[in-house]
Amino acid sequence: MTEMMQAVWYEANGAAADVLVCGEMPVPAPGAGEVLVRLHASGVNPSDVKARAGSRPMGFPRIIPHSDGAGTVEAVGGGVDPAMAGLRVFVRNGQWRCAFGTAAQFIAVDAGCVHPLPDNVGFETGAALGIPALTAAYAVLKDGPVAGQTILVHGGNGSVARLAVQIAVDCGATVLATTGDMAGAGRITAAGAARVFDYRDPDLVTAVMAAAGTTGVTRIIDPECGMNIATSIDIIDEKGVIVGYGSVQRPTPELPFLKMMFKNITLSSILVYLLEAEEAAAYAAIIGDMLTRQVLDVPVQEILPLDQAVRAHQLIEAGNRTGAVILTMD
Repeated sequence: MTEMMQAVWYEANGAAADVLVCGEMPVPAPGAGEVLVRLHASGVNPSDVKARAGSRPMGFPRIIPHSDGAGTVEAVGGGVDPAMAGLRVFVRNGQWRCAFGTAAQFIAVDAGCVHPLPDNVGFETGAALGIPALTAAYAVLKDGPVAGQTILVHGGNGSVARLAVQIAVDCGATVLATTGDMAGAGRITAAGAARVFDYRDPDLVTAVMAAAGTTGVTRIIDPECGMNIATSIDIIDEKGVIVGYGSVQRPTPELPFLKMMFKNITLSSILVYLLEAEEAAAYAAIIGDMLTRQVLDVPVQEILPLDQAVRAHQLIEAGNRTGAVILTMD
């Protein structure tokens, strides 16, 4: 008899309440190069919610959503080290370019998309790591060590940005941050930022440069790169790097190329889904080490059972979160 599992899926784009279904599906079998993970938790990201709503073509007749999750390796496919069986892991790229993601009790996924989860970290926290934590580590460290640098993180209260603050500080950088919600600035300083600025301040450039002092800001990390590009170019020091991991509000900004050229600025766009396995493993090891040392705070705001996936998607769409939204299978 075919073993069945609980899963959430959709077969058409639309509102969560209209298209998400919770029911039974066969447990997948791991193919060559894959592992079968028994999932205990699934993380819901904005990209998952936007995809369900129709931000990109479905590509498959039925989709189990979500890229992030955490659980234990149940079995391995051909060519995979048998020693991986039984490992506690977190999952990334679960539903990237494939049909079945982590909103289920099991997932068969490329072995390079699972990473060790420290024993002192719960599965709910593990399910909040994939996209946010690896994006943060990638943004901070993709060009090498940052010890001694001064880094500006825009939107410091966002999930990725707040993780980036913590990673940069742990790696020896001084971090400045901006936010549109100064009432929440304490969360950003608690994460390690030396100063937090209101990004709407007309004197932002002068204030940030004064805070940076003679070292200057050598790196800027931004979730809304297009909206902030002019200000970032004025702030960044010569030969500095601007790393953008989003630009929804202004997707096609006008670039003052000559000003960038005369400061020898590098503008870098990143997408965590396209990390090579070796890069992802290196960043995951950094995240794992920080979690083991208990110096990385990964807030979880809401934990819901799998059959409340509609509510989870609605919470993401509502915004104003201070932590991850997680579905559990236990």
